[in-house]
Amino acid sequence: MLKRAFLGGTLAALSFAGLSLALAGPAGAQAYPQRPITLLVPYAPGGATDIIGRVIAEELSQSIGQRVVVENRAGAAGSVGAAAVARAQPDGYLLLMGALTSHSINMGLQAKPGFDLKKDFAPVTLAGTVGLALVVHPSVQAKTIPELVALAKAKPDDFNYASSGNGSPQHLAGEMFNARAGTKLGHVPYRGSGPAMTDMIGGQVKVMFDTIPSVLQHVNAGSLKAIATTGREPSPFMPDYPTAIAQGLPDFEIGSWFGVLAPAGTPQPIIDKLNTEIVKALKSPKALEAMKLQGVTPKPGTPAEAAALIDSEMKKWSDLIKATGLKPE
Repeated sequence: MLKRAFLGGTLAALSFAGLSLALAGPAGAQAYPQRPITLLVPYAPGGATDIIGRVIAEELSQSIGQRVVVENRAGAAGSVGAAAVARAQPDGYLLLMGALTSHSINMGLQAKPGFDLKKDFAPVTLAGTVGLALVVHPSVQAKTIPELVALAKAKPDDFNYASSGNGSPQHLAGEMFNARAGTKLGHVPYRGSGPAMTDMIGGQVKVMFDTIPSVLQHVNAGSLKAIATTGREPSPFMPDYPTAIAQGLPDFEIGSWFGVLAPAGTPQPIIDKLNTEIVKALKSPKALEAMKLQGVTPKPGTPAEAAALIDSEMKKWSDLIKATGLKPE
């Protein structure tokens, strides 16, 4: 009788323990994190992706109970780092500080990007977006997009556009401009915005799309002339310049989006916890000031909002790549 009672009590205890584990969620989600977290930035230190990532890591370290370490792993326009996170264990300990626009473009322009942006990741949150601006050399006698289009069509051999590299948002912005405006601006790719900007200021190339933080000081100094910004609404960083949409280019909306992604299959309680803490970090005064200095418009939100943005970016760039005949590298 005693044995039967003991056995019954043991089974009851085991059942309760199993129920408790089930309530705790997969992978011990309620106890997460139990060790340091790595936030992988798929670019070299110093750019907007890296700076935003470091602010998130610092703020998150203070709120989540574990150290968050930034690791830079550059290569293949961000694909090397993205692929590493796509292959990682879905346990919440390796996250991607993603450049979502660049990754979306890579899906259509790289023959083997090493990841599927839609299938291999679980979105955590958007961080924000950096707008682009269309600038020209001061010698170009145009102040508006219609005037620039007229000049480019009248003298097509005189107008090329610079970009920070093949497959960059700046490159695709130029291709979208050609498609929407009916121009044939030739593409001159550079190894980064710095060399492209040098030749723009020198007049070797006359047209360029680049991020607002990159062009603003040169516009203010008179070294470049701004024609338009590329958001749906005027940029808070260049409020005096009309958008391309307002100047007659339909749906010409381009920004470099950033967000945090986890490997696909990461338990939902972990995603939810990360979302709560990272959104809180992105709303901190330090993060807001850092993003302002980088020309980033903050856009933290839900995982569903991040997933919808990724869908939209992938479709937009895939459609453009097909329409323009750009080939994967």
